[in-house]
Amino acid sequence: MAYVDGFVTPVPKRRLEAYRRMSRKFGKIWRDHGALEFRECVADDVKWGKRTSFPRAVKQKPGETVLFSYIVYKSRADRDRVNKKAMKDKRTASMMDPKTMPFDAKRMFWGGFKVVVDL
Repeated sequence: MAYVDGFVTPVPKRRLEAYRRMSRKFGKIWRDHGALEFRECVADDVKWGKRTSFPRAVKQKPGETVLFSYIVYKSRADRDRVNKKAMKDKRTASMMDPKTMPFDAKRMFWGGFKVVVDL
């Protein structure tokens, strides 16, 4: 069964194009190493919840938007293999400096998920 890494990231709206450029590069690297899908989705119908919400989860600030992203792999083992290769890729290393990233990585969150329904 497939495996998915999911990410939620706050991005300043003024840096959205820089984020998109960076993400395209990361996506190419992950696909080159075997990821099946690489998607970046910007918030369109996402409101502040009273208790929980995407904006609350990342402590969204004025002028920011939220991105929901995911990468699909063949399996957990394949995900581990792809991530290991992608993180060692020279192209990845050049984009990993937190000072040059177009978002606050400290407020980003992510995790790995087993697929339980696949239609």
